[in-house]
This record gives sequence, structure tokens and C-alpha cells, in this order.
Amino acid sequence: MLTWFRELTQVERRTFWACFGGWALDAMDVQFYSFVIPTLIASWSISRGQAGLLATSTLLLSAFGGWLAGLVADRIGRVRTLQITIFWYAVFSLLSGLTQNYGQLLVVRGLMGLGFGGEWAAGAVLMGEMIPAAHRGKAVGSVQSGWAVGWGVATLLFAVFFSVLPADLAWRALFIAGLLPGVLVFFIRRYIPEPDVFTATQKRIAGGAPRPGLWEIFSTRLLGTTVLASLAATGAQGGYYAITNWLPTYLKTVRHLSVLNTSGYLAVIIIGSFVGYLTGAYLTDRLGRRNCFFVFSVCCALTVIVYTALPITNAEMLYLGFPLGFFVSGIFSGMGPYFTELFPSRVRGSGQGFAYNFGRGIGALFPGLVGYLSQVMPLGQAIGVFSVAAYAVVFLAVLLLPETRGKALEAYG
Repeated sequence: MLTWFRELTQVERRTFWACFGGWALDAMDVQFYSFVIPTLIASWSISRGQAGLLATSTLLLSAFGGWLAGLVADRIGRVRTLQITIFWYAVFSLLSGLTQNYGQLLVVRGLMGLGFGGEWAAGAVLMGEMIPAAHRGKAVGSVQSGWAVGWGVATLLFAVFFSVLPADLAWRALFIAGLLPGVLVFFIRRYIPEPDVFTATQKRIAGGAPRPGLWEIFSTRLLGTTVLASLAATGAQGGYYAITNWLPTYLKTVRHLSVLNTSGYLAVIIIGSFVGYLTGAYLTDRLGRRNCFFVFSVCCALTVIVYTALPITNAEMLYLGFPLGFFVSGIFSGMGPYFTELFPSRVRGSGQGFAYNFGRGIGALFPGLVGYLSQVMPLGQAIGVFSVAAYAVVFLAVLLLPETRGKALEAYG
């Protein structure tokens, strides 16, 4: 499954590791918040709905940040935009740890979302254009596995900080550790060039070809693609965030697990996620983009139902964590290569950035809705209701999109 990596050039490998690292550190920063929800609820006397709104604000602004970064990437380059977005979310993660009240944290986490959304938009299109068609699904999908690595690092730091520090200091230490991604910017600046297809597109524009319009992805030619891709992203993102934002709280408050036991259960899910990302990356080239989405969306819905709705023991839940992580994460592996192939090169950044992050923005409503719904029904049921509906949306949207496996990317488009 990994022999393809040896066929990449040195520049392609460096690009892979830069995007992998950016996505891993992006995940680390975002997942920190899921671990501090119970502490903030207790320390600041906020409701679950307010706690969900904090997560929602980050994800909503990430939708705008992703589209903005995509527009910028189509103009100043994929690499430069990636540098800016990584540095942005690292700084605002640090500032999150210095806030003094709910209102301040709400604003800072929202602003962090601009960089969070922008990083995927710039990194996914950079990888999609840098890697040849034969390996695009495997390479871009494998970059997604960096999310599991970042999630694992966040879980490890959570276990360490909350074991050795008082809770009111531990949550701040987590956010402050989010400054680490800034170091990656220097590596990207020195070793990663722009993709050839982007350079060729810019030469065509400089030679007199029309520049991409701000609203071109909503033109008659591209509107259907934009809407359906956005719906697919909405379902995948909504299901994922409904589960992962509330899972630590569910394990701690409903299942009554300790910090260390919660970390152990999450470790099983994270390992499943990592394997799911790599398997999904392989299958998206093997089975095709659409078939892979069909399989994973159905399996996601079934696994979530078992995990949250059936009367299973804590021991059974531990083992079920692996397939849960496998499917809810593996579904994302095909999204980067698929969106790269759906949009033409001159608007690829804005098309991918908008579709993926529109999905993130709408999906951002799910943590808040789960929080409010959990006030009138058990938290597990609330998670299950929104997650199953979300994966049904993925299935239906992809059903109406074309297959793109093996598509060669043309300059300008």
C-alpha cells in the first residue's frame, strides 16, 4: 500500500511531509478544545450549549477562511498561502491560552478558525497539483492521516498536562503549546516550490488569458459541482465534528471515565483513524472516488448507531472505538483528490477552499446543536441523530457527482 511513495521525486516527498505536518499540527490545535470543554464548563460556569458555540465559532470562521485562502492561493501561490495560514492559527492558539473570560475566548477561537480553514485549502490544492494522477488519491489521502497524528499528540499532551497541573492551568498550557506549528513555516519557505500546473496557469494569465473571477465557481458551468461538493463536505464534516467535539465529554460525564481512561479509549479511536486514513487513501485510487465515499458513508452511519445508541458495555465500547475512528476519518481521504479533480486549475484553490470549508461551516453548527439537544435527550442519542443524518447527505451528494479517478490536471482549465 505504500510502495507508491518510493516513486515520488524529492520535491514531491518534501511537499508531502510539509502538508502532512501542517495538517497534523492543525489537528492538534483544534482537538485541544475538545479536551478542555469539561474544565471550561466547570471553571466559567457555562452551559453545554455555550461550550458547543465555542467550537462552532471556530468552524464557522474556518469556512470563510478556507474560501479566502483559496482565492489568495489562486493569486499569490499555494506555498505562500500555506505559510500564512499555518502561522496564523499557531498565534491564535497561543492567544487562546491567555484569555480571561468566555467572551474573549469566543473571539480568539473564531479568529483562529480563519487560519485553520485556510491551511486545508492551501495544502490540499498544493498536494493535488504536485502529485501525478496515478498516485494522487493515495498521496493526498495519506496527508489526511496527519490529522490522526495531531489528534494523538493532543491526547498525549492532555493526559500529561491534566495529570501534573491543576485543571485551571492545564487547559491554558494545552493552548499555548499550539504555537509549535509556527516552526514548520520556515521549512516550507525554504524547500517547497510551487506546482508546475500553477506556474503554467499564471504564465497563461500573464500572457493575456482572462483572470479568474471572484464568483466564477458560482457560474452556470461550475455551480452544480460547487453545490454538490459542498454538500458532500457538509455531511462528512458535520458527522465528524458532532462525534469528536463531544466524545471526550461523553466518555467522562456519561461513561464516567477518568482522564487516563478517557485517553485510553481515545487512543483506540485515534489508531483506528490513522489506519482508516491510509486505507481510504489506497481505496480511493483502487475503487474510484465515488465508490469509496459510498462504502465509507454507509459504514460511518452504522458504526455511530452501534457506538452511541445500543446498550453496550464500556469494554465493548473500547473495541468499537477502532471501527468508529476508521470509518469517520477514512471518509476524508478521498475528499482532497476528488475536489482537486472536480475544479479547473485557475479556480481550483477557491473551488476546493469554498466547497470543503462551506461544509465545515455548516458542519460547525452540529456541535452547538448537539449541545443544546443534549439538554432534552441523552448526549449519546443527540450525537447519533446528527451524525447519521450527516452521512446520508454525503451518500446522496456523491451519487450526483461524476467519477474523476485518473484525471490529468490541465494548466489554466
